[in-house]
Amino acid sequence: MAKRIVHKLKGLSVVVLGLVTLNSGMVQAEEPMTVNVARITMDVANKIALNTVAACREKGIPISVTVVDRNGIIQAQLRDTIAPPVSLGISQKKAYTAVMFNVKGSQLEGRANSPLQSMGAGLAFMAGSTPIQAGGKMYGAVGVSGAPDGKDDEACAIAGVASVLEDLEMQ
Repeated sequence: MAKRIVHKLKGLSVVVLGLVTLNSGMVQAEEPMTVNVARITMDVANKIALNTVAACREKGIPISVTVVDRNGIIQAQLRDTIAPPVSLGISQKKAYTAVMFNVKGSQLEGRANSPLQSMGAGLAFMAGSTPIQAGGKMYGAVGVSGAPDGKDDEACAIAGVASVLEDLEMQ
């Protein structure tokens, strides 16, 4: 019986050795240990914010604007001179929500009564935000608050992003 076991082990070791040899001859693509993440600079974030404020000023609407990166972290935040103070926090929540769901705020209004809204996660399911996307990359989002209608907030956010979009597309 011991002889049979030794014979089987020898046969098994030949098979294992063959598989190791076969495997070492194959070229295997190694998975990278790091990832490259596209980010907008502080200057670009500020340009988006300033142009968003300018777009709403053209309509006579004082607003607050927040630009967040792809992780929802604030990169730029402005409150126009007479925009209501409460609009600053709302603009941040709108931007955060847009980047987390990768859609405009107006596309999320149907979720306003979802359990997520009551979890205290800093979400705002309402019009007034847009993702910053260009060249197949997600850079962040812009949130705006202060207009009587969220659609006006969102139009200003879109105008702010449009002011840098062509340059971002070239990246």
